[in-house]
Amino acid sequence: MLSSIHLGNMEVKIISREIIKPSSPTPHHLRSYKLSLLDQIEIAESIYIPLILFYSVASSDPGKRSNILKESLSKTLTHFYPFAGRVKDSFTIDCNDEGAIYMEAQVATDMSTVFKEPESTNLLLSLLPCDPLERFSEPSAKVMVAIQVSFFACGGMAICACVDHVVADAAATATFLKTWAAVACGANYVDNDLIYNRTSVFPPLDLSGFSKQFAGEKKDKKVLTRRLLLDGSRIASLRNEIGNGLCSYRPSRFEAVSALIGSAIMSTTTKKDETFPMVALAVNLRNRTNPPFPQQCIGNIFHLVQVEPQMEKTFNRSILARKIHESINKVDDNYVKNLHADGGYLDIIKNLVNNKIIFSCWCRFPFYETDFGWGKPIRIATALGIERGAFFLDTKDGEGIEAWITLAEEDMAKFEQDPDILAYTSVNGSI
Repeated sequence: MLSSIHLGNMEVKIISREIIKPSSPTPHHLRSYKLSLLDQIEIAESIYIPLILFYSVASSDPGKRSNILKESLSKTLTHFYPFAGRVKDSFTIDCNDEGAIYMEAQVATDMSTVFKEPESTNLLLSLLPCDPLERFSEPSAKVMVAIQVSFFACGGMAICACVDHVVADAAATATFLKTWAAVACGANYVDNDLIYNRTSVFPPLDLSGFSKQFAGEKKDKKVLTRRLLLDGSRIASLRNEIGNGLCSYRPSRFEAVSALIGSAIMSTTTKKDETFPMVALAVNLRNRTNPPFPQQCIGNIFHLVQVEPQMEKTFNRSILARKIHESINKVDDNYVKNLHADGGYLDIIKNLVNNKIIFSCWCRFPFYETDFGWGKPIRIATALGIERGAFFLDTKDGEGIEAWITLAEEDMAKFEQDPDILAYTSVNGSI
């Protein structure tokens, strides 16, 4: 046993830790992977994207499952060779085949404990192979991918992948997991659209001064992450209500839920005479440029889009939904290329360093299709807690949304008692 973690009623014992390298060496001419501006920004932020997949399997041998996972991960890294490299400098990843971390753990309780505990989001942290917000003095010391496979007493298992945001956004993380699962099931995977040069559209810049802004951004104050569940019927009701208000159209699931949560955060956390925080949306650009980027290509291909600031004294979620809708719709090929032609995107990011709310939608990505050979996951989760950040995941039926929200402790207490949050959501919830 390497280490043991106790959180609440759950004990997690780390029983092994090793490095998994690509099954075939990366050719010399592919060793240098050029970063785009969107990747460079993530070096400054220093974040892993953590995704946890829960499986209900009680019949197969854990050792056999682990061997399948390790062998298929090694083969998968051959195709995702930047994922096995290390950051060389602010412009390049050295695809040196140093590999990914792979850890195994035993959990002396049933898997349902993770979701039945009132503070279940804290328990999820013990299933992660690393801190998703951990900072490194030298980026070259940071692995691109870390995996933890946890075996529960009930026979279930959780596979957590932490992927460095430098090499992947949420869409690319979904592609990586889907590919890894396909290889585990015997697929002979080859896809020439994975490694796609994006530097002509998002040219890299010298961000040495910009990095210092993020270095001092993290605060010491205590924050809490909560999982809010909105089932399909409640979302449908919310969309209808907003559509009958000042919107004049029926908003999407993301627009409606973002407006609900955003208006609640503003009304419960903004003090008198303070300006409302800015709202920013992570918008996937893969199908918004001409020509479009391949859906499966890796890297960061999204923009944070700033919503027009709130001016009204009384906040109305229908107004916010309309502004969110307008902000998303303006992102097209001309918008993207004009913004990067004059460095405008970097100005937007600088304005959003402080006093912002960020919504990122991971819905419609095929996380629930990730089958390694013992069935599809029964639940997915994340444990990325960025203050005033909200990450949206599908429920298993594809109709509902799980919103993972992080706020300062004192703000969360007020937010959870907001009448609209109480009316449309349930907190945490059992498996």
